[in-house]
Amino acid sequence: MKILVTGGAGFIGSAVVRELVANTSHHVVNLDCLTYAGNLESLTSVAGSDRYAFERVNITDRQALDRVFSEHVPDAVMHLAAESHVDRSIDGPGAFVQTNIVGTYTLLEATRKYWSMLEPSRQAEFRFHHVSTDEVYGDLHGSTDLFLETTPYAPSSPYSASKAASDHLVRAWQRTYGLPTLITNCSNNYGPFHFPEKLIPHVILNALHGKPLPVYGDGSQIRDWLYVEDHAQALVAVVSRGVVGETYNIGGHNEQRNLHVVEAICSLLEEMAPHEKAKSLRHYRDLITFVKDRPGHDARYAIDAGKIERELGWVPQESFESGLRKTVRWYLDNRDWWQRVLSGAYRLERLGEQQ
Repeated sequence: MKILVTGGAGFIGSAVVRELVANTSHHVVNLDCLTYAGNLESLTSVAGSDRYAFERVNITDRQALDRVFSEHVPDAVMHLAAESHVDRSIDGPGAFVQTNIVGTYTLLEATRKYWSMLEPSRQAEFRFHHVSTDEVYGDLHGSTDLFLETTPYAPSSPYSASKAASDHLVRAWQRTYGLPTLITNCSNNYGPFHFPEKLIPHVILNALHGKPLPVYGDGSQIRDWLYVEDHAQALVAVVSRGVVGETYNIGGHNEQRNLHVVEAICSLLEEMAPHEKAKSLRHYRDLITFVKDRPGHDARYAIDAGKIERELGWVPQESFESGLRKTVRWYLDNRDWWQRVLSGAYRLERLGEQQ
């Protein structure tokens, strides 16, 4: 297939692009507008492939989308482009409405126009795969409840509300127009090339710089953690073999309290980078600082990923312990990548190219 991946320079999107180019025979068109979270340096390993192309396009730009469809003639769309940081959505929800709702609508309409003009055999094979989040379900207060594909939506933040809206749009385009869509809802991702504002990379880099490690409230919030490369493999399985109109939940079977995640990172750094600890510290965990809780903070997320295991044969390969060890090691071994992100150099060079 030739697959159009939106948001392919982001954290999860770049993992999907790397997986497709490195481990399949598919061709990939990476469509990304390169906001602060888009980083082409995450794709250096595949950028030279003759099966890879890049288009700098915003998903709200209908004219540009029509051009991309016409020129590249994809067999599938994997839609990952989104604003995704909860704190940013609380401070400025407008961008989330524009990208996640208006952008998804615009992409759906461009896709529908393109799909409607395909030969019947290609129409039947075409797929629009929308990648979403478990946060659309709200939170779980029981200790054993799990999110199912049929769990009612109850989003808590502007981010999750905008993703819930985009999910509804995708389902409506499938019901109303027959567009062959699939939806996946995933748990918290972590791993290499993660933008440093998110919890795990933020804690790793703050610890290495001797800065406070902020923990919301008492750190009792529970998340199900999914290694990003496991997620990428699941997404490829869904776009390749998933049933049109179906939703698949993707989780790592790794529930952890936020405080435990921070403490586990500190323990790994004590083992892997003891010499980098600030001289004023006895232990990295001495940097842990409890801060005022986030407004509307969900208590617990946990996914039942049984459907994708039964129907598509996907199971995560990494435990939380093995995945977190790989993640900490990656950040220790790839300082150039995150130092250029922290300094803004990855964006400054991009601005220079435009002038």
